[in-house]
Amino acid sequence: MTQHDNSPSRTALVVVAHHRTDSLTAHTARRAAARLEAAGYRVDLLDLHAEGFDPRMNTSDQPDWGDREKPYSDEAHAHMRRILDADVVVAVFPVYWQSVPALLKGWIDRVWNYGFAYGRSKPRLAGKRMLWLALAGATSDDPVVEGMQAVLETNLSEGIAYYCGFSQSTVGLLTDAEERPQRVDAEGNLLVGEAVSGAEREAQYADFDRRARELVEKFVAEERVGA
Repeated sequence: MTQHDNSPSRTALVVVAHHRTDSLTAHTARRAAARLEAAGYRVDLLDLHAEGFDPRMNTSDQPDWGDREKPYSDEAHAHMRRILDADVVVAVFPVYWQSVPALLKGWIDRVWNYGFAYGRSKPRLAGKRMLWLALAGATSDDPVVEGMQAVLETNLSEGIAYYCGFSQSTVGLLTDAEERPQRVDAEGNLLVGEAVSGAEREAQYADFDRRARELVEKFVAEERVGA
């Protein structure tokens, strides 16, 4: 992606974790990348599935866990460099079981390794900023949403980003990601509503895009204020 002016650019690593390029997740990642580019960032778009990233940890990733100076696999090193080169990291993913999908979790397991992302007196990722865009099928008025937000904040911001020295971590939960509204009742039954179509569907996805755009724009504006 190109830079629109001659000012020193900042780099945003946009990580998309979905197996389909035609998914709403991939669409949201592309839109986020475009907004960041418009704000003056050089964007590195990392599509984990398209690039063939294997989320399974292997011995070459951790030849000796306790040695923080250990060599990592070539693949892990390549991804570490992309993180180091970024000022901000934006992860876009569907919420699975109130967490991230295995593809993104494996990327964190393999790349955000001991000795690289954590385990040092001065974290190598110190000062970077993180935005998590989490797409959820739950409707905005579903009682589960409040708890989902809290779980994601604890796991992603406290358990990962801040643990690795990031100066800011924001979890943007994007509800109503399904065209058919759904929720689970008190007895555990899944209640699925009628699929929206036509103008109603267009309005639903336009609102979804608006909310995603506002999260990215707020994230960018917060960096400018802190600069």
